[in-house]
Amino acid sequence: MPNDNTAHIVVVDDELSMRELLELMLTREGYDVTCAASGGEAVGLLDKVQADLLLCDIRLGDMTGLDVLRQWKKKQPYTVVIMISAYASTETAVEAMNEGAFDYVPKPFDIEEVKETIANALNRKTIAAEKQALDDELQKTLHFGRIVGNTPRMHQIYKMIRQVAKTDTNVLITGESGTGKELVARAIHMESNRRDRAFVAINCGGIPETLMESELFGHKKGSFTGATQDKKGLFEDGHRGTIFLDEIGELSLPIQVKLLRAVQDKVIKPVGGNDEIPVDIRIISATNKNLEKEVISGQFREDLFYRLNVIEIKVPPLRERKADIRALAQHFLEKYTKKMGKEVSKISAYAIDMLNKYDFPGNVRELENLMERSVALASTNILLPDSLALSIHKNRWIEGIKGRRFDLDEVANGVALDNILEEIEREYLKRALQVSRGNKQAAAELLGISYRSFRHRLDKLAVDKEE
Repeated sequence: MPNDNTAHIVVVDDELSMRELLELMLTREGYDVTCAASGGEAVGLLDKVQADLLLCDIRLGDMTGLDVLRQWKKKQPYTVVIMISAYASTETAVEAMNEGAFDYVPKPFDIEEVKETIANALNRKTIAAEKQALDDELQKTLHFGRIVGNTPRMHQIYKMIRQVAKTDTNVLITGESGTGKELVARAIHMESNRRDRAFVAINCGGIPETLMESELFGHKKGSFTGATQDKKGLFEDGHRGTIFLDEIGELSLPIQVKLLRAVQDKVIKPVGGNDEIPVDIRIISATNKNLEKEVISGQFREDLFYRLNVIEIKVPPLRERKADIRALAQHFLEKYTKKMGKEVSKISAYAIDMLNKYDFPGNVRELENLMERSVALASTNILLPDSLALSIHKNRWIEGIKGRRFDLDEVANGVALDNILEEIEREYLKRALQVSRGNKQAAAELLGISYRSFRHRLDKLAVDKEE
């Protein structure tokens, strides 16, 4: 796709066929291209050409690509540099990026992949600019404690938080598991006039039904077996503060009846007690269920639903705010490097690209767990695609082969094992391509095989033709 503002790219490779391929491809994309056949020739262009991007092979005849990188960055520090090589090890890639390279592309590479990498690199311009932009982005996005996000959907939530925080109106926060509903509740509390009082978080799905009433409202000594003394409930502990009822849809109907009185009249009665206790509380609830459907099915009281749902805040899933993934990933990277005492300072562009191509069914919580695991396993100071602990998610991405279940009892009647294995392999290849949105390098990494092996399997099973 041609560029509106033509960028100048310098290609350095000692293989004529590779130079010609890259020059043709980049020219068709609308870039101005200058080629150099050696490191010395590339260095000689420093006083003649102002490059927006340098695409340089790591292995050159007269000098290394790293030497070219260092000299180019010294004289033209704002040029974005991408290294390419069939021999690049993880250590070499890390060294190149520590010297200022934006990223590296291993040979053999996919043309579309290279185009995408170059486009991403030019959008950022330099590593320094990228780091500064990210720092600025994080400063802008940490609006309320640990909430990170700068997409329009998140700004709408921030606006809602500011509007409702100064009131005592009950709020219902809805969204999938792992989206950060409790963070929104805590943000409302911290922005409110109750910030100096207790924030009591109650997991309604984590307390046994037989203990729920006692946990919420307390009990009197002797009210049931094991009640050896009076006990305050969580509602009383939250007096003058905020009560956060997480997973409110898990409450049983009998408990909902008792909760309605507390929400409506702001009074509670301990188990076994006769006197009502007034409580001054702000109620914030959260659920990943559709409570309106629960009301229709008779699983949730309609009167309680309308008492809790005075104002609703919908937290979007991570797949609907993917522009926040980069800032979130960096936020968690910094959190866990500090916690573990490690020096992992950056996530490579390829690694971010892999994260963006994954839908994260577990939302922000899953991304945080992934980054924690990746930092723990990281052996370099930059997280490369191989460093990401994405393998723990493969079974979640590829669950079953089109829902088919293989019956091992069929073996007694004879089976065509090669055909079965080919079918399984074909479906895994196709699914990996779907998950990676056609990025064959990323698809190969998801399957734990080399790019060359992945291409061979595609050709053998005619997956590209079939698709």
